[in-house]
Amino acid sequence: MPSNIQFIRNATVVLNYAGKKLLIDPMFAEKGRYPGFPGTANSHLSNPLVDMPVKPESLLDVDAVLVSHLHPDHWDEVAVQTLPKDIKILAQNEDDAQVIQSQGFTNVEALGTDANFEGLNFKKTYCQHGTDVAYSIPELAEVLGKASGFYFNAEGEKSIYFLGDTIWIDEVESNLKTWQPDVVVVNAGNASFENEALGAVIMGKNDILKINRILPNATIIAIHMETVNHSILSRKELSDFVTDQGIQDKVIIPQDGQVISL
Repeated sequence: MPSNIQFIRNATVVLNYAGKKLLIDPMFAEKGRYPGFPGTANSHLSNPLVDMPVKPESLLDVDAVLVSHLHPDHWDEVAVQTLPKDIKILAQNEDDAQVIQSQGFTNVEALGTDANFEGLNFKKTYCQHGTDVAYSIPELAEVLGKASGFYFNAEGEKSIYFLGDTIWIDEVESNLKTWQPDVVVVNAGNASFENEALGAVIMGKNDILKINRILPNATIIAIHMETVNHSILSRKELSDFVTDQGIQDKVIIPQDGQVISL
């Protein structure tokens, strides 16, 4: 099968790449199942804001599930209930792997920085899931926790960097400049706290522009929008912004369920 990314919803994608099929960050809940994240923007709204574009059961025929972290908009209770307990799960670290095992999964692997899944080599990358100000508050630091991104660069394939749930940090900029990925998948919804002084916990439209300035030939895929209460950047606002900046040909803002050929 030709390599492609099927964007499902929020940060959930199916990656067909180098002969492998990976389900990344499954959140399977129906619209409105969960309360909004407390202390965040628009916390009165229930999550998810929209239904799944496909039945979760249609996403189970994969080689493995790759989980960047365990926040419920990336790994939720419906995914836990729906996924076969013997499916291969690739967790970002040993702590997450232990939690997933405690949920009844029997084939869980904790990833190192240099990962290999059945011959597919890829890298786990560092994320900072919020500002220094937010992480300076112990209770917020515990909630934000650790998250990871992933970089794929298989022979004969376009290289892909899933930035993950991160703000702009030196490590991300260095990775972009060093690896020069062909495709950059950005969690771009500018998810934010209710207290604006705490800043965002993922990237937003200005970060899209920064990526384009560093990698003017890269294709940027913007996801993690219009699904959870605190992601305040809309598709329309981002579309207007990239058009104003003249980079609309380099930025894909997929609809839920859309397949993007690589």
